[in-house]
Amino acid sequence: MVRIINDTLKEIKGVSIFLPEKEIPVGQDVHGTISINYPGRFDSIVINSQIENSNDSFKFTSLNEKRINHPYGRLSVLKDDIGMTRTLKFIANTTHTPPHGYSNVKFRVAIIQEHKEISHDVSYIKIFK
Repeated sequence: MVRIINDTLKEIKGVSIFLPEKEIPVGQDVHGTISINYPGRFDSIVINSQIENSNDSFKFTSLNEKRINHPYGRLSVLKDDIGMTRTLKFIANTTHTPPHGYSNVKFRVAIIQEHKEISHDVSYIKIFK
């Protein structure tokens, strides 16, 4: 979707992810906010986390202020569980220790409709010793 604002073209993302911290020390929780702007139908939202050059992963511990225990780096949230809300807040953590000064981490969110990705966004942080 493209919207004209002040005589400029600006792309409006169907989904976006915001991580307030750009760097975190080992052991600190990552807090994230997902904004859903997609006006059409969708089946689910998928949140992926990946630590570059590592087999370690994040586990998701909170979704919209409800405690969860999801020990995998990928979290799928069905539309029925989301309801009418347009914002998801999550907390994730890892026990990963960078082998060198820091490790790069990618969080990716996608909207899925009938097994196809409709929209996505990516945000990065660093874990440091």
